[in-house]
Amino acid sequence: MELPLPELPAFDYLHASSAQHALEQLGGSIARTRVLSGGTDLFVQMRAGSIAPTELIDLKHIPGLATIEFDENSGLTIGAAATMNAVARDPEVQANYPLLVRALETVASYQLRNRATIGGNLCNASPAADSAPSLLVLGSRLTLESVGGQRELALNDFFKGPGETALTPGEILTKISLPLAPTGWKGRYLKLGRNTSGDLAIVGVAVLGFPDPEPTSGFRFRIALASVAPTPIRVADAEELLETTTLSDESIEQAARIAQDLARPISDARASAEYRRAMVFELTAWALKDVRQMLEEEA
Repeated sequence: MELPLPELPAFDYLHASSAQHALEQLGGSIARTRVLSGGTDLFVQMRAGSIAPTELIDLKHIPGLATIEFDENSGLTIGAAATMNAVARDPEVQANYPLLVRALETVASYQLRNRATIGGNLCNASPAADSAPSLLVLGSRLTLESVGGQRELALNDFFKGPGETALTPGEILTKISLPLAPTGWKGRYLKLGRNTSGDLAIVGVAVLGFPDPEPTSGFRFRIALASVAPTPIRVADAEELLETTTLSDESIEQAARIAQDLARPISDARASAEYRRAMVFELTAWALKDVRQMLEEEA
């Protein structure tokens, strides 16, 4: 019988009982040993033959690694092995970080999100990762752990290239931390795909805005893009422009043009680079105008 998909290559499976247990086993070559969280990207790559690890270390059952906790003083902490559906259904996340909920709900299908983890989505380092733009504008920080201890870094410093992160050999992502969102903030995540659900992003745009009396516009903005550069990116120059000018249609379109100019998309089976660049402008302007309207209505 011919199988519809290639079989997975043979591998040894390790059920890690603790982070320390996993880290002690992770000393080998990354070509030989990989960590398994949701597996929704890992198994696809293994079936395709792009990677061939001989050992998988399962992190899903490590106590605390799937915990979601919200503190009114410090913000949100998400264990790296928390599934996307668990994060999106959490009442505190829904109440305090609806922008993240919206982004996660655009990922693939409900069934896949029952398996896919938020940490895996980041560590896969796809330029099209849907969770990344919202987590970027929400100011997320990551905790990385190795046998030598822990370190923290901003999510903006984590992505190094397609499939490449700041993780060093023998290091795993254990949690994602989000500070309290700014008072009065509003956000929008817009995703363009080839169909209405389940597709990878052709372009993804996250915008967060909040009132602040100090800037000329009376507001501050954060803008992040996905699927239009080697990594998900913040658009700092456009953010600065919106703070130093009157918040008009003209300044919003100028900010969208800055985002378009920053984008470095590729052409692939899903869209051409030219189309992606055009859609960066359209979606960024759309999201900014939506957020401006929400902020002005609340004011």
